[in-house]
Amino acid sequence: MKSQPRQNLTHQLTHDLGFAIVRGVYPVSEGLPSEADLCIKYDVSRSATREAVKMLSAKGLISSRPKQGIRVLPESSWNMFDTDVLRWILSSKPSLSLLKEFTQVRVALEPQAAALAAVNATAEQLVEIDNALARMADADEGLDDPLEADIAFHTSILVASNNRFFVQLTEFISTALRVSIRYTNHIKGVPGADVAKHADILNTIKSRNPELAKKAVETILEEALELIESKLV
Repeated sequence: MKSQPRQNLTHQLTHDLGFAIVRGVYPVSEGLPSEADLCIKYDVSRSATREAVKMLSAKGLISSRPKQGIRVLPESSWNMFDTDVLRWILSSKPSLSLLKEFTQVRVALEPQAAALAAVNATAEQLVEIDNALARMADADEGLDDPLEADIAFHTSILVASNNRFFVQLTEFISTALRVSIRYTNHIKGVPGADVAKHADILNTIKSRNPELAKKAVETILEEALELIESKLV
């Protein structure tokens, strides 16, 4: 392990500790091992350990102060928009309530992104959405990955909005979609998304009708939200 570059060791230790924290290995308000003990346990240098602690602090998972040591912070302090944090949570305990909250975020963002795409999308960006839809159709025939195609469709609309804030959210959205889409498709008993409904979204964007684009996205997201809520009852 020591033969790896220090940066790789730092990222691996950050991942190992972060994943352990969200799984509850280190309970909230209790201390992690000291930096010296972490060096020994994970067989890494003191500098790599210190950098990993800084990264986890920046993600809101821990606090590290002189004489107080390294403490695990409550989940309310975790940066849920950090894709590492989100990935660790979804890999360890993707609760229905968390999926519901994420879908509510999608309801708040994606219809507006589609409306903006209907106004702002370039010809090249429309081609990207079209290509993603074609991949979804291919996935129905077993010629592409249904999850990756679905994610590509939704993230290409965020990009086509040409709103820098929405574009910045593509990695966050795609990370959570890997779990939420798989779950809702499982509930429906289908391997992939409804291509026809996604085609409706693309057609409203192509027709440059922001209100219809917004409603088309709202339709599929409200359906996903209802499915999740039906399992929470």
